[in-house]
Amino acid sequence: MEASMQWLTELTQIPLTDSGATIASVSQSVWLDSLVLPAYVAGLALLVQSAVDLGKASNKSDDAAELATVTSRPSYIHNRLSGVGGLTIMAFRVVQLLAILALLGISIAEFVLNTATIEVLSDSRIVQVVQIALFAYLSVLGLLQVSGSSQVNRRAHAHVSWLLFFVWSAYLYRNVWPLARVDRIPIDAAEGPFLWAKLALLSVAGVVIPVIVPRRYTPVNPKEILEPNPEQIASLLSLASYNFISPLVWLAYRMPHLPFDMFPPLPDYDHLRNIVGRSFPVLDPILNKSRRHLAFKLIKVFRVELLHLAAMSITAVIGAFAAPISINNLLTYLEKGGEGATVKPWFWIALFFCGRVFKSVSDQWFMFMHTRVTVRIQAIVTELVFEHALRVRMKAETSETVEIKSGENTAVATLDSSSQAGEDEEGSSSEGGDTETATSTSHTATSSTATAVVPISSSSKGKGKALPVAEPPKKVEAPEPPKGKGKNLVGRINNLVSSDLSSLENISMYIVFATVESPFQITLCIVFLYQIMGWSALVGCLAMLLTLPVPGYITKHIQGTQREKMKRTDHRVQLVTEMMNVIRMIKLFGWEPRIATQIDKKREEELVAVKRNRMYGLANQLCNYLIPIVIMLTTFFTYSVIMKGELTAARVFSAISVFDMLRMDISATFFMIPQLVQANVAMERISDFLYNTELIDEYTEPDEPDAAEIFADSIPEELKDSIGIRHASFTWAADSPTVAVTPGGTRKRTFVLGIDDEVFFQRGKINLIIGPTGAGKTSLLMALLGEMHYIPQGPDSFVNLPRSGGVAYAAQESWVQSDTIKNNIVFGAPFDEVRYNKVLDQCALRRDLELFDAGDETEVGEKGLTLSGGQKARITLARAVYSSAEILLLDDILAALDVHTSRHIVDKCLKGDILSGRTIILVTHNVAMVSPMADFVVDIGSDGRILSQGSLSSALSRDSKLLKEVEEEQKELEKAEQEIDKVDENEKAGEGQKSSGKLVVAEEVEEGHVGWKSIALYLGNVSKRPAMFWCIYASGYFIRHFILNVQIWYLGVWAAQYETHPTSEVNVFHYLTVYTLLVIAGMCGAAFTVFYWVYGSMRAAKIVHQKLVTSILGTTLRWLDKTPTARIIARCTEDIQTVDNRFARSTELLAELVAFLVLKILAVVFFSPIFFIPAIFVALAGAIIGNIFMKAQLSVKREMSNAKAPVLGHFGAAISGITSIRAYGVQDAFKAEAYNRIDRYSRAAITHVNLNRWVGIRVDLIGTMFSTSLAAYLTYGGHLSASNTGFSLAMATAFTSTIMHSVRMFNEFEVSGNSLERIMQYLLIEQEPKSTPEGVPPAYWPASGKLEVNHLSARYSADGPKVLHEISFEVGSGERVGIVGRTGSGKSSLTLALLRCILTEGNVRYDGLQTEKLNLDALRSNVTIIPQVPELLSGTLRQNLDPFSEHDDAVLNDALRSAGLFSVQDENDQSRITLDSQIAGGGANLSVGQRQILALARAIVRRSKLLILDEATSAIDYETDTIIQTSLRTELGKDVTLLTVAHRLQTIMDSDKIMVLDAGRIVEFGEPSELLKNEQGMLRALVDESGDREKLYAMANAASASS
Repeated sequence: MEASMQWLTELTQIPLTDSGATIASVSQSVWLDSLVLPAYVAGLALLVQSAVDLGKASNKSDDAAELATVTSRPSYIHNRLSGVGGLTIMAFRVVQLLAILALLGISIAEFVLNTATIEVLSDSRIVQVVQIALFAYLSVLGLLQVSGSSQVNRRAHAHVSWLLFFVWSAYLYRNVWPLARVDRIPIDAAEGPFLWAKLALLSVAGVVIPVIVPRRYTPVNPKEILEPNPEQIASLLSLASYNFISPLVWLAYRMPHLPFDMFPPLPDYDHLRNIVGRSFPVLDPILNKSRRHLAFKLIKVFRVELLHLAAMSITAVIGAFAAPISINNLLTYLEKGGEGATVKPWFWIALFFCGRVFKSVSDQWFMFMHTRVTVRIQAIVTELVFEHALRVRMKAETSETVEIKSGENTAVATLDSSSQAGEDEEGSSSEGGDTETATSTSHTATSSTATAVVPISSSSKGKGKALPVAEPPKKVEAPEPPKGKGKNLVGRINNLVSSDLSSLENISMYIVFATVESPFQITLCIVFLYQIMGWSALVGCLAMLLTLPVPGYITKHIQGTQREKMKRTDHRVQLVTEMMNVIRMIKLFGWEPRIATQIDKKREEELVAVKRNRMYGLANQLCNYLIPIVIMLTTFFTYSVIMKGELTAARVFSAISVFDMLRMDISATFFMIPQLVQANVAMERISDFLYNTELIDEYTEPDEPDAAEIFADSIPEELKDSIGIRHASFTWAADSPTVAVTPGGTRKRTFVLGIDDEVFFQRGKINLIIGPTGAGKTSLLMALLGEMHYIPQGPDSFVNLPRSGGVAYAAQESWVQSDTIKNNIVFGAPFDEVRYNKVLDQCALRRDLELFDAGDETEVGEKGLTLSGGQKARITLARAVYSSAEILLLDDILAALDVHTSRHIVDKCLKGDILSGRTIILVTHNVAMVSPMADFVVDIGSDGRILSQGSLSSALSRDSKLLKEVEEEQKELEKAEQEIDKVDENEKAGEGQKSSGKLVVAEEVEEGHVGWKSIALYLGNVSKRPAMFWCIYASGYFIRHFILNVQIWYLGVWAAQYETHPTSEVNVFHYLTVYTLLVIAGMCGAAFTVFYWVYGSMRAAKIVHQKLVTSILGTTLRWLDKTPTARIIARCTEDIQTVDNRFARSTELLAELVAFLVLKILAVVFFSPIFFIPAIFVALAGAIIGNIFMKAQLSVKREMSNAKAPVLGHFGAAISGITSIRAYGVQDAFKAEAYNRIDRYSRAAITHVNLNRWVGIRVDLIGTMFSTSLAAYLTYGGHLSASNTGFSLAMATAFTSTIMHSVRMFNEFEVSGNSLERIMQYLLIEQEPKSTPEGVPPAYWPASGKLEVNHLSARYSADGPKVLHEISFEVGSGERVGIVGRTGSGKSSLTLALLRCILTEGNVRYDGLQTEKLNLDALRSNVTIIPQVPELLSGTLRQNLDPFSEHDDAVLNDALRSAGLFSVQDENDQSRITLDSQIAGGGANLSVGQRQILALARAIVRRSKLLILDEATSAIDYETDTIIQTSLRTELGKDVTLLTVAHRLQTIMDSDKIMVLDAGRIVEFGEPSELLKNEQGMLRALVDESGDREKLYAMANAASASS
């Protein structure tokens, strides 16, 4: 056995000369004495430093500053202290200097005292002289480290510390190592007390002080000194033990919840601006044109960190081998009773302890660096994606594929309506030449409406006109778009910076493990096994190679099932996201049960894939368990049977620990393979976005040199300040002058804006861009802004928009940030109160602000949810007006406004003093209203070309279509005189506003540990009998791990046979057979527990998701109003994903680890009962530390989760308003905000990972101390055999190694349980009444539309004011009732109250049944409401009209015909809307008029007896309005009751009855003719005020006569 570890023990045999001067086996020369070697190191360091200094330019500024301070004696001390780093550092350095001086004094004293006894030129004398010289040199350096300049003292301290450490190491080797030898004594023992004085001083000066002295803070940017993070000034010991985070841990332990503000500041080297500075030159595709794989670029950026990680992984592996080496030698010592041992056993115990501590420190530092790299990668990639998104050309996109039923006519494509045309990314709803030509793929000339945020404001009356009829100018073939492209840019970006980025979390660890750690550790394992077991180890390695294809095969299937699982998860998430975006419509239509069923079906499909994935995971686990055992059995069989070797305890248990390392290495390798594949896919997706997304022309380079010359056009000097275009064409994509005919015959089209000659706008004047719907007016604005692809037509081509004086842009589909109204208007500009107040008045916002308790401090919420469409439009206009920009581009700003407000804007704003002298380019359909003030008019034809420019009269004379539209516009102006609401606003604007202005509630943050109720939500649903389930499950784990312990013990029994029997008498096959049977039993136990858990966790996952969806679908509209959709979606996606994966996995592992730990400690106590108390102490210490850690960790994790959402929210808001951002030129401001939000997340993330290191190092130390004390007891105080000692040590080592894993897993259990907690919050939200059997109406109901209302009152919240007061009325079946009233009178509140969407009191009967006794889904499914802006789902028109496939196409086409769709489109037009037409999310590719028509068709399909129309005709064009009104009068059944919330008197004057509301009360109700007879009546007053009084009287009298 002496030869088994010969390679190590030979180190101990190197003889030393008696003089202690040299290593005899190397040389007898005094110049190679171990005490002389540090002097060589000092000389070499001095030479290297001198060379470095000579290579650099000398910087005297520091010295000059130092000299300057000498003249001012009082400040000199302060400057000296600050130059060193503070009083504490100075004190430590002074102590170190004193220790060096003491060492110098001792060396001189020794030299003097030995002068008489030692020859002058003897070897020892030379050594003493060298030591004196070395300590004198160190003294000089010591003086420099306290008195030199900042650079000098820092270098001097580093040199002093390292040289002292080398001297200390030499003394340790000479005088401490011999104490561990049986036959050696300390070399310098003759020095007596001087020796130990030197050792003590060297220990203090060379070890203690360097590791405990704080470090000086050195800012990354000397010009920007920030508050340092504690880690930046922590000592080396504090860094290694993570003690710098301890104050935070204890602070968190004493507080219910640690707020974010108390987190340590972000280290300046982790600030995003500093990381960007060194990484973007490599990663940014604009700065670096290389298309190398993203992984190589990341490696280049983090090469220093990766080298650091590689070094730590190597040291950790070396430290890990201390345990098997120590165990081998200890057991050998015990087997032979110390006979023949050359090293004392305490050395192996000390090596065991130091090795494990060294490994722990290396591991923790590895994780520290790895997690830091992860946080930096997350920050960099997030910002990289964001900044690149600011360069992307935006396009509205719908689905590329259309589901087609057999036999259907598919020759008609989606109508890319006027809403598509040429829109900006905010989603302008109806402009531009793209109207007829924009396609629905990613390569089309469309707006980005669908790619960004679904607009919720109404579009304009002009821009949504009917449907285009002009022929497209060009029809060319287009290549099929690439597959797999994201249809939604915001969603795609969110995926990149969330799910894809999470796949890169461990990329640095994977790279280092795969390339450095794993090969190195496997090599050392093989070498070690070869040392103790000979060539049988090679047989074991051969067995390992032969079994590798098995897990490879399984891994391949795991990847396949993982892809299938992610695909099905995507389908569920897509459905959930879509549903949550239109949840108000779902609730108003009573679709909740059927939507819940649809989502449950998707969830079932997802869980089937999850189960299949888990089964392959089980097979993978069994492989990882079995392969190392096969290797071990093969090795043992070969060694004992073929080689006839003795399988002693020393060999068995040291081999077991190495095989265990090998097992973990193999397991980690197979775990990392799919992770690396996933990371590679994520990087490819990110690269695809960075390299293949089309950018605006500003960031692209033409492919051909000739084109480059044209692009580099020089604008004539005299036209530098002009605004205009000459000889150029524009498309919405670089590849869009192409059109594809798809396999179904679907024609895709694209739009080209052509400026054949030139168009220049007048500076300082009001310029109008007019033209028929679909002409390309918005496209012209986009061309000026650089949003469209510029195609020059000749050498003199150019497009110019001077930006020196600033450009402001107001999009038609208004864009507001989730901020206060004031901040949305000021938009980062300097605040001028006088100017601001003028803007509020001129943009007609003053009255709106009075509706809000908080005025302009009111938060507008996500997507401006607290504002109506008109309010958002005027805030968008106010932003442009308030800005100091010389040029304003206004895209149909009057579109979403009623005529009265429009006139106010024209008279007060456009003619106001603030806009006076500024250049205004206004796209409008309100030609009749705006034209009198226009100085210059550009008329665009339907083919996207300029028809005329100059005066309005010349435009009308050349454009008959425009003339017709102007005439219609004039009619609308006349109709507007009959409008009741002077300001067309959504009543919700002022409802329930708190004085703080905050509508959106803050994200909930729980305190303390995750509640048991939240955990029980999952654990209690694993079975119908959860208690029995957990008993069986826990028993399975305990039995399994008992068998595993018996396996290891039985190997010891086998090994013990060689101590009492000759090798020939040991029945190897008997022991092999029994051991194999134990292995099979262990595998069966493992399979059962995993299989049992899969089915339990699947059941729990299904129920949790079901409850969450049911709760959200069953909540109130008020709760939905104050809760951002993103939070709801996060619960249904990210949190459910966490519960499915992390929580389920952590629960499974935690249960296993508990059984593992209990049985391991019982095994130790069984053989060493005296260790029962220490074992309890270790378990308690681990639990206490874990509990303290968990308190801080949960707080930090919650804050980290909440810090992530604002990053994604900022992305969404910025991308949805990207055209406005680019137009205003405020990209840098948005980048700065992204920096702040990302840094905030990084600050929480770094604190989070540092806490893990804090607990890891402490628990590892406790476990190591326990194992070491057990080893010492078993060696010196125990009476066990070598086999049982090996077994006990194996159990103790496994126990202590797993304590940290258990604490981490419990932490993971609680942290992932935070998602359950967040889900639980949404199970406890306010709910609408649930359905009951008693609430199901009779089958015949409703047979009529009769409505009786008695004493109806309503409020929005239980503690809110009443918005309806004791309303009573009766409506007969089939009657048409108009509801009128000024803003805030309660019109919309009444419609919500009838559907029980708000809290009501009183009695409402619908067809004889009390609605309060009916189930809500029954009530709402039999009432249809058409809101002002109908919500549509993405998908086909068929799916929108009939989402549950209850009707055939004939019924649906009849409904479309009845609604008037076919009246406004040409049946021969191949781009007409059909049932197969694709609808973008929210109907973004349709005008408001088209959405209204489809909503009316959906209402006809539902065949409800009660129809409520929240009329939005003030926002749609004359023709569409007429068609809708005609359909309502003629196509509805005679028994259908119609309630119309009217904005125009003409709409409802022929109604059977009119209800006039004021302040939530009915002031008049009756036939219009009767109400008009009341001279004091409100209706009479409204009619008399209108400009068409006689016509309205005639309509009322005619209606009365016909009834």
